[in-house]
Amino acid sequence: MRWTPGGDSSNVEDRRGESGEGGGGGGGRRVGLAGGAVLLVLSLVFGRNLFSDLGVSDVGGVPAAAPAATSSAAAVETPDEKTLVDFVTFVLNDAQGTWKKLLGSTATPYRDARLVLFRNSTRSGCGDAESAMGPFYCPVDEKVYIDLGFYDELRRRFGAPGDFAQAYVIAHELGHHVQKILGTEPRVRAMQERNPSQANALSVMMELQADCYAGVWGRATEQRKILDQGDVNEGLAAAAAVGDDRLQQQSGGRIHPESFTHGSSAQRTQWFSRGFQSGDLNSCDTFAAGR
Repeated sequence: MRWTPGGDSSNVEDRRGESGEGGGGGGGRRVGLAGGAVLLVLSLVFGRNLFSDLGVSDVGGVPAAAPAATSSAAAVETPDEKTLVDFVTFVLNDAQGTWKKLLGSTATPYRDARLVLFRNSTRSGCGDAESAMGPFYCPVDEKVYIDLGFYDELRRRFGAPGDFAQAYVIAHELGHHVQKILGTEPRVRAMQERNPSQANALSVMMELQADCYAGVWGRATEQRKILDQGDVNEGLAAAAAVGDDRLQQQSGGRIHPESFTHGSSAQRTQWFSRGFQSGDLNSCDTFAAGR
């Protein structure tokens, strides 16, 4: 991508300097190693720390770390990390500027989300946030949470390098913020509560729509000629890398489509492409397509 370093944003909340002591509570639940592995996978899928949510304090006889009170200090960063912070700040500003234009004439104008940078663990309005959970959007406090170390995992483990692949991650999470603004997110949560058997299918539709919204922003960057050759393929590779079927294969298990919560690699690339080709959020009705 052709981007300008050195930008700033009041919407970036840097918590990388936080420090604290973790410790398992003696009165919490205990699970075996197999159960702990399942909880780890589900935490990654749902973007929540299920160990904390379920009060798990012991996994296979080893205390499960729980974040305690933290203290803040100035973040110590390498030059490469400083460049990465500049980049995600640029993406945040650019994407939010795009959505302000796209929603500017609607009855629900865009309002900024905040981006929280952290290391290892922090608090969110949706519970404890940990690096192992990957980036996620919390609709309660309208913030995107990311440990920048995830980008190393995206490149090494998932085989999705490149700056536009990194940008896709931020754009996807901001797509969830657009869903919150438009009222999609609370409606879907209510539907999931009324019909738990459809919870996974509805979650897939939500995630695919966020992929499509990321593509809509990608089209706006192309129109402003800030994409380099190959950038779109990087975005498609990132979308495919985090498909449920790919993740289940990597975990050594069988593929179970009924358990998908984000969509297959093919579905994710399809909907990102649809948003990119149209540049129109009205083309992103995954719910009508699902029906």
